[in-house]
Amino acid sequence: MIRILLTRHGHVDGIRPARFRGRAELPLTARGLAQADALARRIAGRWKPSAVYTSAMQRCIVTGSRVAEMCGIPASVHEGLGDVDYGAWQMRTHEEVEQEAPEAYRLWRQAPHLLRFPGGESLQDVVARTADALRLVMAQHGSETVVLVGHDSVNRALLLQLLDQPLSAYWKLAQDPCGLSEIEISGAGDVRVGFLNDTSHLEGIV
Repeated sequence: MIRILLTRHGHVDGIRPARFRGRAELPLTARGLAQADALARRIAGRWKPSAVYTSAMQRCIVTGSRVAEMCGIPASVHEGLGDVDYGAWQMRTHEEVEQEAPEAYRLWRQAPHLLRFPGGESLQDVVARTADALRLVMAQHGSETVVLVGHDSVNRALLLQLLDQPLSAYWKLAQDPCGLSEIEISGAGDVRVGFLNDTSHLEGIV
């Protein structure tokens, strides 16, 4: 059985008001760094992970490095965990996009599996590369605990696959900064979810 501890990077600018951050490099804020430290303490205090895998974006690398350092384990990048390529929408606010492309934005909010971002990816693209990352982790850590540090959209795509849910259910899953999910996968492929998007370790961080 492999145990996956799935988390999102710490707080960055552009979460509220919401922007399509995607491939833009954004440093963790002071709040985000505090969240990463709290996450690292929780993981190190309860589990003994063998490795950390992160997106190539610095906000994930820094979050993952805090966990890896506290647990005394290696951290490495997997491109499959990178944030969505939002194309022409990158770093635009949701309000701007809704005003300029109301039909495309409506599709994103109501039927996200039917949209390809202009000049960017679709959710199907994200699922394909996150599935590759998941297969690699399962092949190399078949009976271990592994930490994956990704992004809001990427983590949703991973969870939809693990929970055997359609892409149309994308908006039903929340992924807060440094929220933690525990998923166990048996050798036969049976999936057991311990908890989803738990943020109890972040209490008091503002």
